[in-house]
Amino acid sequence: MALRISALVLTATTLWSGTPLLAADDASLGTDLKATIALQGMPCDQLISSKRNGDSDYTASCKDGNRYHVFVNPQGRVIVQKL
Repeated sequence: MALRISALVLTATTLWSGTPLLAADDASLGTDLKATIALQGMPCDQLISSKRNGDSDYTASCKDGNRYHVFVNPQGRVIVQKL
């Protein structure tokens, strides 16, 4: 259930009225990405950057050197892949 909630948060953040994310939204997105990574059991001590690749599709970089591809697959599941 937690993964579904993260997917909804990630999707809602991504689809927010089609406007570019503002600085406050960036902080919220970073928190959501870090939580999503943690829920998948992957380490990320501090999120230092994220890049939006497309709808519900991000590349996240952590301070500890870990990088992840975070996306929602066609079945609606959040996937976190270590890069």
